[in-house]
Amino acid sequence: MTVSLFDPRSCELGEGAFWHPEREQAFWFDILNRRLLSLEKGEPKSWQFDEHVSAAGWIDHDRLLIASASALFTFDLRNGLRRELAELETHLPGNRSNDGRADPQGGFWIGTMALDEEPGAGAIYRYYHGVLRPLYTGISIPNAICFSPDGRTAYFADTGAQKLWRQSLDAEGWPQERREVLIDFAPTGLYPDGAVTDAAGNLWIAQWGAGRLACHGADGSFVEAVALPAKQVTCPAFIGAALDRLIVTSAAVGLGEAPQGQTFAIDRPGLKGLPAPRVSVPA
Repeated sequence: MTVSLFDPRSCELGEGAFWHPEREQAFWFDILNRRLLSLEKGEPKSWQFDEHVSAAGWIDHDRLLIASASALFTFDLRNGLRRELAELETHLPGNRSNDGRADPQGGFWIGTMALDEEPGAGAIYRYYHGVLRPLYTGISIPNAICFSPDGRTAYFADTGAQKLWRQSLDAEGWPQERREVLIDFAPTGLYPDGAVTDAAGNLWIAQWGAGRLACHGADGSFVEAVALPAKQVTCPAFIGAALDRLIVTSAAVGLGEAPQGQTFAIDRPGLKGLPAPRVSVPA
């Protein structure tokens, strides 16, 4: 197992890492500094926004779906043009978006939370076929949104509650039956942050404040953990043409200078991720 520096730029709150399979390019966000970051052929790229942005999925080669504090919108990487798809909690100006990820059916899940982290002030929504619908309310800090390889199970966490849930999905990706707690981190003192599943269905979960990325089986059992140089790790993503590397974002908020807030790469034989699904949006 080798851990190296992927990108030296320090994020106040790094989040939302994902790999665009058509562009073969990694993207991630610095939420508090309102910017989207990337490396393109090894060169640093960034885009500045006028409000908090936190998560994205890919629509086609040049357009992303981006979640901001007040909307879901398309964003053209070539010229910066954006088109609003849906309002997001515009009636709650004290909230912002947080963790989100595309699902295998072409939908997009996005969580919200209070800027001051007020307990229970957030929610999780799903955007699908042009409509944004609430799925869960009473969430404090939504995180770890990811999906099983077959698309029939969703996972998500509330960092504040120190719990990660498993939710069965129907063929269209909507929740069915009741969610169940898969991992209760409270007895260990750990706080789940962003997560991603690998090709075998394991969950790779960033653990805020612990300086590590942990792997758990689909049954919740602990498999292994990787120590990282930053204390507040936030979101992993599989990258590369073969999806055989992991990157992990981190946050410098409250801690100061690098390596806090930097983005790291993990290399190990046998790593294998899943391609990020394309998000379907109305023409």
